[in-house]
Amino acid sequence: MADERNTGDPQDIRAAAVDWWVRGKIGALSRSERAAFEAWLASDPRHSAAFEDIAGFTGYLETFGAPVPRARGARALRRLGAAALVAASLFLTVDFIDLVALLRSDYRTGVGEARLVTLDDGSVAHLAPKSTLAIRRSASERRVALLAGEAWFQVEPDAARPFVVEAAGGTVTARGTAFDVALDDDEAKVAVTEHSVEVASGGARTLVREGQESAFERDRAARLPEPANLARVTAWRRGKLIVNDQRLGDVLTTLGRYRRGLVFCVPTSACERHVSGVFGVDDPSQTLAEIEANLGLRATYFSNYLIFLHE
Repeated sequence: MADERNTGDPQDIRAAAVDWWVRGKIGALSRSERAAFEAWLASDPRHSAAFEDIAGFTGYLETFGAPVPRARGARALRRLGAAALVAASLFLTVDFIDLVALLRSDYRTGVGEARLVTLDDGSVAHLAPKSTLAIRRSASERRVALLAGEAWFQVEPDAARPFVVEAAGGTVTARGTAFDVALDDDEAKVAVTEHSVEVASGGARTLVREGQESAFERDRAARLPEPANLARVTAWRRGKLIVNDQRLGDVLTTLGRYRRGLVFCVPTSACERHVSGVFGVDDPSQTLAEIEANLGLRATYFSNYLIFLHE
């Protein structure tokens, strides 16, 4: 719902203007909503000015993917404003996807929240922030499905009932083991901290041993196992984010588990820059500021939930 507080904060006003614009585009406002919108516009001249600016930015959507000059003056700000509208639409889509996973899950974590879950058989699942896990009931095996996010599993031995994790259209079967499974778009990444697991995907089976990692996509065989940096893989369990020559876009995706809202690169090619470092996840705003300074970028805040990194 649009922010109607009389704070006078320019960021709050911009956020409310974006919110009203998006609500008007995704469906006709009801009579009460229309009255609230008109009252909001009339309550402060800055409100109507902010909304007119946001509405005027729509003509720049077609140029969103074009190179953007250094953010100076009205033209650069208009480009960033167009990006804000795109971001607002994407935010609605992401929320819908998260809601679908949420409704299918038995265990879940929110932004910045990690959770230890003891399963019926005594096995432990440590859920990373923004993760969802579903239990699949079966008499012949112990099966769970990682629907979103990341989880580390410490499995209780039971030769009669294998422990299986579904992810990205494949399965990871434990062999008396501890391992981490992380979903990244349509890919599942697996890293083994104890013993071994068997990955089944795309009609092939791959054994991943202690100290190794692999990854697979739906209907494709898992990649050949390779040595894993287990300190980096499990850093989230210690409240750390260890990044080694990683794409900024991927880092921002991970950081999104610890803060609400979205961060975008303008132009999008800025997300191809690489980042290295060890960051704390207890203060994601500080982490973002450190990355911004390290890469020589600047941040423009359309609200606390819509941030754009640019030159």
